[in-house]
Amino acid sequence: MDIDQDTDSGGRSCCSCCLSFIFTAGLTSLFLWLSLRADKPKCSIEYFYVPSLNKSLDAHSRLNTTLNFMVRLANPNRDQGIYYDDVHLSFSNTNSSVANYTVPRFYQGHKKKAKKWGQTLPVNNQTVSRAVLSNGSAVFRMDLKTQVRFKIIFWKTKRYGIEVGADVEVNGDGVKAHKKGIKMKKSDSSTRLRNYFPICVLMNLLVFFAIR
Repeated sequence: MDIDQDTDSGGRSCCSCCLSFIFTAGLTSLFLWLSLRADKPKCSIEYFYVPSLNKSLDAHSRLNTTLNFMVRLANPNRDQGIYYDDVHLSFSNTNSSVANYTVPRFYQGHKKKAKKWGQTLPVNNQTVSRAVLSNGSAVFRMDLKTQVRFKIIFWKTKRYGIEVGADVEVNGDGVKAHKKGIKMKKSDSSTRLRNYFPICVLMNLLVFFAIR
């Protein structure tokens, strides 16, 4: 009789420990997800210059049809780093594609900002001229496309697509008309991070607890 009672007591104790572990692991996973969930990087156009549209230059200097730019990528996350694949930049006007440029892949630490300067190959002068409006200014479209992975403690998430873009108005000096940075907004095809990120984090955390 005592043996049966001891067996029942031991079974209840084991079951209680298992339930306690599952509850603690689940609660810990939830709190960790709430504190470690990541936001996508913020992209903006800080500098944009087209020498061929600078009216203050002489005719020879205005034959330079390169596009010069600087894009800033900011990691808003307090605890997560970001691994970028190659960052593809495309430039266009209302009629056609103008140029392309690729920023090599790189890593960005948490709460860090990366300034990526670039210069496209010379483009056709007529292509640049088609971007000029009747008021003398010009408008270009700049699109950014890449994939990123987030570094969370000791693992990396899967890749998430980033597709953002913005219109850039260029004045008579060949530089962007707006002094402040132009925020690049996401397109409809950009992957929604919030929909998939919790599952990724929870799965990794459960594996972590299971192997302990």
